[in-house]
Amino acid sequence: MTELTMAKAITAGLRRAMADDPKVLVMGEDVGSLGGVFRVTDGLQAEFGAQRVIDTPLAESGIMGTAVGLAFRGFRPVVEIQFDGFVYPAFDQIVCQVAKLHYRTRGAVRMPITIRIPWAGGVGAAEHHSESPEAYFVHTSGLRVVAVSDPQDAYVSLRQAIASDDPVVYFEPKRLYHLKGEVDLSTDLADAAPLGLARVVREGRDVTLLAYGAMVRTAVDAADAAEAEGISIEVIDLRSLSPVDYRTLEASVRKTGRVVIAHEAAREAGVGAEVIASLTERCFHYLEAPPVRVTGHDIPYPPAKLEKHHIPDLDRILDAVDRVLDRPNSRSEVVGS
Repeated sequence: MTELTMAKAITAGLRRAMADDPKVLVMGEDVGSLGGVFRVTDGLQAEFGAQRVIDTPLAESGIMGTAVGLAFRGFRPVVEIQFDGFVYPAFDQIVCQVAKLHYRTRGAVRMPITIRIPWAGGVGAAEHHSESPEAYFVHTSGLRVVAVSDPQDAYVSLRQAIASDDPVVYFEPKRLYHLKGEVDLSTDLADAAPLGLARVVREGRDVTLLAYGAMVRTAVDAADAAEAEGISIEVIDLRSLSPVDYRTLEASVRKTGRVVIAHEAAREAGVGAEVIASLTERCFHYLEAPPVRVTGHDIPYPPAKLEKHHIPDLDRILDAVDRVLDRPNSRSEVVGS
């Protein structure tokens, strides 16, 4: 085991994938000589050469279009979108071409493209640098969508994404880039949990708390705090946003009878809405209370000084837990009102 930050775990995953398969290449803005704005690709161009770690023009649509052509020729491109809010110029290519070519060609063409996106807020940056666009891609058939939450999962999931014949949108929470953890660099993908499997981070009996990305750590903190009051929260990391591992989620909800989901993306038509709708369909007779979403607000991403009010925190999650347990909460009637 080796202690690595999440950023360095991702670097290690890229290095291993490139060493294992000469058809894997990395491309994006400043990924070569600079090593990326977050230094995730640092050293890879010196190791593998400029033909496999390619600095591209500042044109996301062109980057994705080039990746499509490379995939047609048998390569496995790993595309870095420099920031989450920069993905929109590439949206047409991703949704209209990358997601559909396998279906359109009746299986004759595969698109083994991994789209790495530094993602979400909490780093004091402005709009276009702190956004959470995952729901757009979850809504698009033909894409796998993954969000990682710790260095070990980042390392393994990235290797799995690159090895997959399906296109994968791979979200990396920026505020966890410096999070350190033990990483088993010798992990055999054949022995690792499948890419689409959710992970029970902490077992519990009273409430199921679902999260992904950086929100998983906040969810665990909330479970720790609730335990002091005798409340047992089961925390589940979705890991895969498309497809969702409903088998794991259903088993938990049928046990606890109550569910809360937290994400920092906007509430309206977000991942939480779809997960709750699907769980309600599947587990309606097991639910003891209406499910609750804890999300970012339905606004453009706020200035850095206000983002602490936008991103769900421990208090907002615990308030939602109180709601599903019918304990006093922010929506309780005020005595005498």
